[in-house]
Amino acid sequence: MRLALGIRYNGQAYEGWQSQRSGRTVQDQLESALGKFADGPISTLCAGRTDAGVHGLMQVVHFDTTVEREPSSWVRGTNRYLPADIAVQWAQPVPDAFHCRASALARRYLYVLSQSPVRPSLDAGRVGWSMYPLDGDAMRAAAALLVGQHDFSSFRASACQARSPVKNLRRIVITRHGESERCRWHFEFEADAFLHHMIRNLMGCLLRVGRGEAPPEWVSEVLAARSRKVAAPTFAADGLYFVGPLYDAQWGLPAEATLDTGSASYDGPP
Repeated sequence: MRLALGIRYNGQAYEGWQSQRSGRTVQDQLESALGKFADGPISTLCAGRTDAGVHGLMQVVHFDTTVEREPSSWVRGTNRYLPADIAVQWAQPVPDAFHCRASALARRYLYVLSQSPVRPSLDAGRVGWSMYPLDGDAMRAAAALLVGQHDFSSFRASACQARSPVKNLRRIVITRHGESERCRWHFEFEADAFLHHMIRNLMGCLLRVGRGEAPPEWVSEVLAARSRKVAAPTFAADGLYFVGPLYDAQWGLPAEATLDTGSASYDGPP
């Protein structure tokens, strides 16, 4: 039987998603918990790997098992063995043809940024930070130039293993929450797939425009250069959330993982 799980986690304490020798990754914690519940080793695949410090609102994984339990038992039983900052949200049997990565039609990320003269404290590790006021109209104008199918080599980490730098960035939505000098910004991204560090590199460039250090048109020059050297530095991982993948309704997954729902709702941090 093949099962899909929806996972939510706070990434502050972990070295990213993918299993490492140290054991301090989200995948290591999940597979350990699954193994204890199923009384045998279980190996998982995920929809999108996240880096150290990046959070997951709805990571989707799948695995094959001979253990027969009710979906609700997989949720409660696995969560019993997981640390407090990782929790299975749902479990769903899926056809053998389903693959959490290959079947995904789109992926979504959210970056939460605190604009404040003083660095975050209670939210440390959960939000990015800008001590400078940001121009939302300028950032939205720059974002509009990035939407579409492009070669995103300028926003790609040197360690990226993607076969092609060409991705279809379907949407960027930038919203401000609060009118004072202390406010929150949400940056929502949706694409068919993302390159390693692509969101954090996009954020670096958008914030440079937002601070008035470059005009919106500058991002077109960065895009056309296809060189990481011309872009802004990679921004912090703290406020980055993998919102999750979207699938065709045929797989019968929960509504938040189905493409038909679009990206209108982000059940994320305040």
